[in-house]
Amino acid sequence: MSEICNTCGLPKELCVCETIAKESQKIKVGLVKKKFGKTNTVIKGINQYEINLKDLAKKLKTKFACGGTAKQGIIELQGNHLKHIKAELVKLGFSPDAVELK
Repeated sequence: MSEICNTCGLPKELCVCETIAKESQKIKVGLVKKKFGKTNTVIKGINQYEINLKDLAKKLKTKFACGGTAKQGIIELQGNHLKHIKAELVKLGFSPDAVELK
């Protein structure tokens, strides 16, 4: 027997909680200068209790072929990815209106 989601009561295979959560997020994407002139793309505003940040960061790091981390509700990607990050977040199910670039 498969596991049942605590939030919606459906089996994990049919669970729609994460899809609904993706539509209600208000995401802010910006750049941060690190030491030695390195630039990081920072993604804030994703609720870490509704969406698996580590899984999302892994998908983004694979797509952009870069390093990065997910901690304390923030995803950091090494390098400047502002040109393509909005399109990739929309592909992953986030609303285009919810993604704000700085």
